Amino acid sequence: MGTTAAAGGGGGPARWWLSWLGLCFWAAGAAAARGTDNGEALPESIPSAPGTLPHFIEEPDDAYIIKSNPIALRCKARPAMQIFFKCNGEWVHQNEHVSEESLDESSGLKVREVFINVTRQQVEDFHGPEDYWCQCVAWSHLGTSKSRKASVRIAYLRKNFEQDPQGREVPIEGMIVLHCRPPEGVPAAEVEWLKNEEPIDSEQDENIDTRADHNLIIRQARLSDSGNYTCMAANIVAKRRSLSATVVVYVNGGWSSWTEWSACNVRCGRGWQKRSRTCTNPAPLNGGAFCEGMSVQKITCTSLCPVDGSWEVWSEWSVCSPECEHLRIRECTAPPPRNGGKFCEGLSQESENCTDGLCILGIENASDIALYSGLGAAVVAVAVLVIGVTIYRRSQSDYGVDVIDSSALTGNSLLLNSAMQPDLTVSRTYSGPICLQDPLDKELMTESSLFNPLSDIKVKVQSSFMVSLGVSERAEYHGKNHSGTFPHGNNRGFSTMHPRNKTPFIQNLSSLPTRTELRTTGVFGHLGGRLVMPNTGVSLLIPHGAISEENSWEIYMSINQGEPSLQSDGSEVLLSPEVTCGPPDMIVTTPFALTIPHCADVSSEHWNIHLKKRTQQGKWEEVMSVEDESTSCYCLLDPFACHVLLDSFGTYALTGEPITDCAVKQLKVAVFGCMSCNSLDYNLRVYCVDNTPCAFQEVVSDERHQGGQLLEEPKLLHFKGNTFSLQISVLDIPPFLWRIKPFTACQEVPFSRVWSSNRQPLHCAFSLERYTPTTTQLSCKICIRQLKGHEQILQVQTSILESERETITFFAQEDSAFPAQTGPKAFKIPYSIRQRICATFDTPNAKGKDWQMLAQKNSINRNLSYFATQSSPSAVILNLWEARHQHDGDLDSLACALEEIGRTHTKLSNITESQLDEADFNYSRQNGL
Repeated sequence: MGTTAAAGGGGGPARWWLSWLGLCFWAAGAAAARGTDNGEALPESIPSAPGTLPHFIEEPDDAYIIKSNPIALRCKARPAMQIFFKCNGEWVHQNEHVSEESLDESSGLKVREVFINVTRQQVEDFHGPEDYWCQCVAWSHLGTSKSRKASVRIAYLRKNFEQDPQGREVPIEGMIVLHCRPPEGVPAAEVEWLKNEEPIDSEQDENIDTRADHNLIIRQARLSDSGNYTCMAANIVAKRRSLSATVVVYVNGGWSSWTEWSACNVRCGRGWQKRSRTCTNPAPLNGGAFCEGMSVQKITCTSLCPVDGSWEVWSEWSVCSPECEHLRIRECTAPPPRNGGKFCEGLSQESENCTDGLCILGIENASDIALYSGLGAAVVAVAVLVIGVTIYRRSQSDYGVDVIDSSALTGNSLLLNSAMQPDLTVSRTYSGPICLQDPLDKELMTESSLFNPLSDIKVKVQSSFMVSLGVSERAEYHGKNHSGTFPHGNNRGFSTMHPRNKTPFIQNLSSLPTRTELRTTGVFGHLGGRLVMPNTGVSLLIPHGAISEENSWEIYMSINQGEPSLQSDGSEVLLSPEVTCGPPDMIVTTPFALTIPHCADVSSEHWNIHLKKRTQQGKWEEVMSVEDESTSCYCLLDPFACHVLLDSFGTYALTGEPITDCAVKQLKVAVFGCMSCNSLDYNLRVYCVDNTPCAFQEVVSDERHQGGQLLEEPKLLHFKGNTFSLQISVLDIPPFLWRIKPFTACQEVPFSRVWSSNRQPLHCAFSLERYTPTTTQLSCKICIRQLKGHEQILQVQTSILESERETITFFAQEDSAFPAQTGPKAFKIPYSIRQRICATFDTPNAKGKDWQMLAQKNSINRNLSYFATQSSPSAVILNLWEARHQHDGDLDSLACALEEIGRTHTKLSNITESQLDEADFNYSRQNGL
């Protein structure tokens, strides 16, 4: 409330009137004086009649001038005879006042209300030590009162924030602090926070505090707190928005609990167990770090091997009983069964007639005794003769069957029948083609017909396998091309059976559903054959005899080119195409070989590779791990393909689980080019696909439809599973001939997109523009590299004119000429030679030359128990060899393996019997036989 000043003593009514008149004259004079000299002030107090001091009902408030609009200051007092404004210590002219007068009905006192306007110019022209201010002074009979000082300021709000909030990446449950300093303004701006353009109400969320000096504080970050945050500042003049700050709340991956240790992977002996865990507790989100450490652990394990029981030797025959029989017994103790081994099979007791059927009981006369005695002597003589002949023949030959000279597989068809006894004292040299008789067609075949359709073969092999036969010199042969197919002569035994001949046995495939896939079919019978998917690396080998003689089947094979039905779990990656072979109800008597290409850089230290099969319900289940020991199927992993021996048809695929960050996927990188609609533009498309022929064939098919041209030979890129991304960039563009569109010279592909690129072909497009139509040559480099990994450079040197462009072949056409081959022409090893190999090596031999050594010499060193369960282990090994060498037909490797076995035999034949027994024992112990 304002201050007051009282007048000097009273003097009656006359005195009061005199004072009032004086006041009026003084006020008029003061007003006139103020009109001439604003520096003369009104008196602080004037004489007044007795009464009540003025009381301000309304005092002037602080005010802000917005833009150029003047503001009004008002005050109201009672009782008040007069009210004037004083601004910045000077009285405001009476003419600038607007005054209203009324009567307070409750008290009967006079109420006066006064207004003045203050303009922006007045405030800007004032240059005092403090803000522009105004104050009311009211007079009554008793004295004066002063109101509060009201300041008048020009309102504004600057455009730029003194501090914008900054984006942050914080872990979950971490604290988030976003700083905001609003622009300078009068009055001071009020701050409001927006999240994704929606206001934030800190009163409804206790986790958020916006009261601390305009800052936004989130005490514990949640996934829902990720978003774009904006600071809003506003006062009576304007509103301002800060730059948006992006907040990302990420979750670092955490390992789940370890699974239980798996069972030991071998029935007996030294093997391994494994356990695994997944990065799902929690899974990484919003760029959070992947779990560190291994997802799979392996430890060694040792299982006691079961020992099957074996019979002791028979005891001596007992004394002949009165019934003309004697007994002998044996026990299952050499050794006894242990650790779950099988008990001995057979009888533990045996009895027989002890008079060779000439029992004297019931014999009526002596002539019968003589007859039976003569028959017994004859039987004994024949048995002795047979045994002598057998011993003699074995002493002349190491094998009871045909012997193979390894040179027969490389140009010298030397197959000797066991009935031909060699003269070991004479050295012979074979310098011409040696003929053999094929038991199938009963025809003589020269060495050139054995290896048709192999052409221009010239092989030199030292046949040491037959040293005991005196063949000591090398034989040189030249293979020749023949227009016919193998074998020459009678082809009826090998030709493909026409479907009409066995219509009831051919399965109808017209009811199979059609989908996006590559597909091939062929009709196969008892002679077997090979089914090849051209330019995909996928093939199917049906062995001879796998299909019964009375049946013929239409076998199909397809590759899924649509969305893979096998969804990867966790870190598991699809490494091969999904291959389907059928019909599923077909039964084979011998395992067939399915070859599936893969893109893994094979290493048991970095990959755990599995074979999976799709069930009839559409689910995928694991058949086996490549490192497992199994008797149901066999997997042989080569650098670029996996050869699988199977008993049933279906849909199969290979998956891999990286054990370490050093696990590598092989990618094929290629660059294609084509002209665009604009004649000055030229498009480059760079592909990075899994290094499987079928994946690249899909790219080639798409490019052919777009008119694309392969500009450089594709190259191999080793892409590590270390979570680093892939960069593709165009370098060394001729600066005055070509230019690249802005912001496209370098493109980056996230790791996850490349690592799981089996769904769609991964490619990046670059758009180039030539300055003039006369430019017809393009030269540049394409750099494809993984950050902290492998790098490849594709050198592009091409003409954009189709007439001058060099054509680069997509695929070799070797496997597309004959998708389905049936009969003997589908196999590299002639059937007659194959029979002799099986007959030789299926029979166990004291010197170790059995099917296990054949497998070892062909680099088959694991899961030999699978072959042991087959009726002919050697035949299955040769089937696997056929599948591995379907393109090269490398008979030399097989010949060298057989020759190496022959050298082993030669060395063994030169040592004593005791040394031989010791060597066989050591070999068996080393190979677990």
